[in-house]
Amino acid sequence: MAAFSREPGRGRVAILAGAGNLPTHVARAIRSAGEDPFIIALSAEADGDWTSFQHERIGTGDFAAVERIVRVNGIDRLILSGSVKRRPEWREIRPTWKTLARMPGVVRTLLRGGDDQVLRMVIALIEGAGARVIGAHEVAPDLVATLGTLTSIEPDAASKRDIVAGREAALALGLLDVGQAAVAIGGRVIALEGVEGTDEMLARVADLRRRGRLSTSRKGVLVKFCKPGQDERADLPTIGAGTVRGLIEAGLAGVAVEAGRSLLLEREAAISAANEAGIFIAGVTRED
Repeated sequence: MAAFSREPGRGRVAILAGAGNLPTHVARAIRSAGEDPFIIALSAEADGDWTSFQHERIGTGDFAAVERIVRVNGIDRLILSGSVKRRPEWREIRPTWKTLARMPGVVRTLLRGGDDQVLRMVIALIEGAGARVIGAHEVAPDLVATLGTLTSIEPDAASKRDIVAGREAALALGLLDVGQAAVAIGGRVIALEGVEGTDEMLARVADLRRRGRLSTSRKGVLVKFCKPGQDERADLPTIGAGTVRGLIEAGLAGVAVEAGRSLLLEREAAISAANEAGIFIAGVTRED
C-alpha cells in the first residue's frame, strides 16, 4: 500500500479525533507527508496533546461546528480516528441547516442504532458538509496488520482451533452490529465484545481466570475482525501494546486480527512485549 502523499491543488485534511493513540499516529503520518492536518478534537473524548497542531475542541454532537470548521479552513478530506465511548444525548446535538430536515432520523440512529449505523450516518453528514471522508489506513498504511505471524511466537494447533472459533463468533457478532472481537478457549467461545470495548472484555476474561471459572491448562485466543459490510473508513479493528498487556493479564496465548483490515499501533513495542511474554500476534483472513 502506498504511503500518503500530498496532492497538489487539494484543500486541507482534518482529523475528527476521539480517544486513544490512533489520532496521534495518523496526524504524524500526515505531517510527515508534508501536510498540516487540522484537528477537530471531541471535547469529551479526545485525550491527545494537540498543542503542536492547529485544533479546535467541539462537542460530540456539534455538527454545526464541523461544517463551520470545514468551510472556514478549506478542508476537503476528513478522517474519523479514535474511539467514542459515549454517544451524545439528543439535547447535545447541534444541527446544521442541512441536518435539521433529517433530525428525527439522526436522533433515532444515535439513540438506537448500532455502531456501524452511527458511523455511516456521521460520514454522510460530514460529506454533506463538503469534506470527503477517508480511512486512517489510507494515510497511515504502515499501521495496517499484514498477513502471517508478526511475532517470533507461532500459534500452535490449539490456538489455531481457537482462532477459527473466535473468527466465526466475531463475524456473527459483527452481523448484529455489536462488536468486533471474541475470545475462544479450547475451541469454545467464552467472551464477546460489547459496548465496553476490547480492553474491558479482556479484563472480564482475566477476572474469570482469577476466580477459577476458566481452565488453567488451556490459554485461548483473542480474535478481532471487521464487521461484515462495515465501512472501512471508520472504526477498523485496532490493537496495540495495551492489548498485549490485556492478553497477559487474561492468560491468553495470543491475538489474531484480520489482515489488511485491522490496525496495529505501536508496532515495535507491541511485538517486542508479545515476544517477551511468549504471546503471538497474527494477521489472518476470513478463509484461513
